[in-house]
Amino acid sequence: MNKNTVSQEVNELVLDATNVGVWDWRVENGGLVCNERWAEIIGYSLSELMPVDYQTWLDVLHPDDLPKAIRNYDYHCQGQSELCELEVRLKHKSGHYVWVLSTGKAISWDVDGKPTRMIGMHQEITFRKKQEELLATTTELLRESQEIGKLGGWQLNLHNNNLIWTDETYRIYETTPQEYIPNVDIVVSYLLPDSQKLLSEALDAAIQFGEEYDLELETYTTKGRKIDVRTTCNVTYVDGVVEKLSGIFQDITDAKKNQRKLEKRNQELKELNEKLKFAANYDQLTHLPNRNLLADRMRQAIIKAQRNNKQIAIAFLDLDGFKEVNDAYGHDIGDELLCLVTNRFKTVIREEDTLARFGGDEFVLILDDLNTQHQAREVLQRILSSITEKFIIENTRLSITVSIGVTFFPQDNSYADILIRHADQAMYKAKELGRNCIHEFDFENDVAIKLQYRELEYITQGFSNNEFLLFYQPKINMETNEIVGLEALIRWQHPAEGLLPPFRFLPFIEEEPLAIELGKWVIDQAIKQHNEWRDLGLVIPISVNVSPLQLQHEDFIEQLKEVLFLNNSFQAGLLEFEILESSIIKDTQHIAEVIDQCKQLGIRFSLDDFGTGYSSLSYLRKLMTDSIKIDQSFVIDMLDDMDDQAIVKSVIELSKTFGRTVIAEGVETKEHGRQLLKMGCQLAQGFGIARPMPASSVPEWIHLWKTSSPWIA
Repeated sequence: MNKNTVSQEVNELVLDATNVGVWDWRVENGGLVCNERWAEIIGYSLSELMPVDYQTWLDVLHPDDLPKAIRNYDYHCQGQSELCELEVRLKHKSGHYVWVLSTGKAISWDVDGKPTRMIGMHQEITFRKKQEELLATTTELLRESQEIGKLGGWQLNLHNNNLIWTDETYRIYETTPQEYIPNVDIVVSYLLPDSQKLLSEALDAAIQFGEEYDLELETYTTKGRKIDVRTTCNVTYVDGVVEKLSGIFQDITDAKKNQRKLEKRNQELKELNEKLKFAANYDQLTHLPNRNLLADRMRQAIIKAQRNNKQIAIAFLDLDGFKEVNDAYGHDIGDELLCLVTNRFKTVIREEDTLARFGGDEFVLILDDLNTQHQAREVLQRILSSITEKFIIENTRLSITVSIGVTFFPQDNSYADILIRHADQAMYKAKELGRNCIHEFDFENDVAIKLQYRELEYITQGFSNNEFLLFYQPKINMETNEIVGLEALIRWQHPAEGLLPPFRFLPFIEEEPLAIELGKWVIDQAIKQHNEWRDLGLVIPISVNVSPLQLQHEDFIEQLKEVLFLNNSFQAGLLEFEILESSIIKDTQHIAEVIDQCKQLGIRFSLDDFGTGYSSLSYLRKLMTDSIKIDQSFVIDMLDDMDDQAIVKSVIELSKTFGRTVIAEGVETKEHGRQLLKMGCQLAQGFGIARPMPASSVPEWIHLWKTSSPWIA
């Protein structure tokens, strides 16, 4: 075997081993010679392509790659490249394209310097191109993800202090790799002082002890814009020594801005809640407990006295001559006098005693933890003496006294409200005795006790004689003029005194079993009446007031189910229970469970008289009521009283925050309605819209309302 034969055999072995297609192109006539692998790359046998020429190659070349091929050929012919090398797509026999690295070189030229012969090879690179495309796609996705998430990366080599940033980190700091070479000291210098200290300490701990971190920092960008960033640190060890630190930089400016807004909003809500709690529990002028807080203190004092076998005194104080001062010198002087009187009273009572403003110039004092009644008498004498010295207001000397009535528990074993009433009656007796003195309530001989029991008997008899009936007051949407509900309100058709409103009889039974029976009757009657209206084509939600005693009664749910069963054609979703804000104080958890059980029956709930009781965000969170009713005492005076207007707006905003519908009571004029609409309250109820009316009048009123012009034009 000669040397040429051996050399050729070696070349063929090399070509087979490298899986390369070889070509030899006679440029002057287009002739093309190639090996079998050249044809196999595009799915053919060499015999299928015979004869092979330059046109054969053009036929399988992707049209988009032709300009690139011509350009590379021209560069090579002009001596601008040593090799003619390009990546092109060739059409496979099966119809798809394969990627090929085509490398060629001219080996002979004519007299004009043009190539006459080129040789080269084809190597399939489809797999590599797919991997490159996948890598490019992954890289782009990563880049886009980092850009969307404003999330960059960093790495610090501790051997040479070389700090590397990703593209997004440069964007976060509003710079580029061409403009800025990152450096640890410079990065730290951009931070605000507190953040500088935080990061410096964290970096030292990471380098010395391998402690990783996750920090939120405040920094400036290279353009001077202040941003918030989150940065983390992961530690890489080599042979037990910290070699490099790496982590992320994330722009969290928007998130921190939202967080700060939320924190500010939460603080505002907290302050609003405190204001509402104060407004609900304390007198705005004297800052003494008001009636609501007094009621709670009374209950606590009674429970404590029963548990510890002690006595309590309940005193009712009324200023003598205050009206004359108010009329003569005006309300401002009168208000200042009330504050001065309050301060004197507070200096002579005990720290554990409760002094509350009951209204006007009336105060109630609870003296608890008494061993003897004499202890209370000593305090009350000090109160009498405390205001004997004249008051000086705007250079005017004013003189008043105080009349005091007092009753003692448990000798007077009555409910809290009755105890205050007894002390009040004793106070009037003190005024009859000449004022500026103390009179103790005589439980055995007082006619008021007999009146209480007599009234209870009359009410019980009236209930037995079917003398009670329901009136209904509409609720409207002032924006759409839609009738959104009817509130059922109880009345007593007294055989002698005529039609009596609730305040004339409900206080006598609110702690009596009769209250539960009457409450059950109201629900039943309201549902029956709703069914009658439905038969007339009037389907309007109806609401019923539920008393605290009734709501917390152990059989309430069973009684409710009984009523619904007996009126099975009624849609429970059209029934709403209105509960007084103060009725939830005793047992919030139990009330929440009752509300949940009622909701399972389809019944809605409204928190009534909101703002007058123990307004608290915790109650709104725990009790899933559907709506809030702003108490009429705030709405009626809000056009003239800025404090009341502020409370109304606060309740509206509070209801929005907790996702509750809000409705205003006490809307007496269209001006009230316009003001409420401006503040964001659409639902209303009050005399300006309609007074409570008997059931027989409701259909006609609805017809007139729907056919008349909008209430607020």
